[in-house]
Amino acid sequence: MNRIKKAFQNGKAFIAFITCGDPDLQTTEASVLAAVQNGADLIELGIPFSDPTAEGPVIQAANLRALTGGVTTDRVFDLVRRLRTQTDTPMVFMTYANVVFSYGAERFISTCAEIGIDGLILPDLPFEEKGEFGPICRKYGIALVSLVAPTSEGRISRIAAEAEGFLYIVSSLGVTGTRSEIKTDLASIVAAVRKATDIPCAIGFGISTPEQARKMADIADGTIVGSAIVKIIEKYGKDAPTHVGEYVKSMKDALR
Repeated sequence: MNRIKKAFQNGKAFIAFITCGDPDLQTTEASVLAAVQNGADLIELGIPFSDPTAEGPVIQAANLRALTGGVTTDRVFDLVRRLRTQTDTPMVFMTYANVVFSYGAERFISTCAEIGIDGLILPDLPFEEKGEFGPICRKYGIALVSLVAPTSEGRISRIAAEAEGFLYIVSSLGVTGTRSEIKTDLASIVAAVRKATDIPCAIGFGISTPEQARKMADIADGTIVGSAIVKIIEKYGKDAPTHVGEYVKSMKDALR
């Protein structure tokens, strides 16, 4: 848990999401390290899944490319083992409940602890059903990160009060993907969160430009960017890590 806390200790946190195995695991490894070297405070690693319901077309396509390329959960675990010999930056998995179920929840979560993963985000896991995984995560010291959406309304304080690691605030209705404008009243959501917990909160979904990142960080403790990074990797393929590093630097500079 301390590692996640560390992500929010040097000003506003920049959190980078990368789909594991798109276009291959070597590129993922190099992209993660480029992001870290250029200021990413926390890395979200997407474990590919065949039906990623929270994702828009960009990340859906990345999942498909990774799965077609033969990426498995075990190979992603091996990737993290390699990364952990090179960086101490906080890392969390973002995947789907079915991935954890089919692997075996205890086996999956205990492996997360063994390889140095700090948290788990399952966007399709309703707050009311987190009892399926919560006790196992606590047993192994893995933060089960909760999400708050614009539709959470009356449930915000309850979700926030039980939050672990950090709270993921979903900026807009719908799936992941870049947006030209974010119209949700995020300040009131963050205010409700602040009343219930002092755990840091970061805003994700739809953020792609330094201006948007700065705006979100003015409201919350950090900014999460996924689709914009995955788009860079889609565009440049094996040459993506340098471009990922440049992009992350521009976003982190905007938060300073």
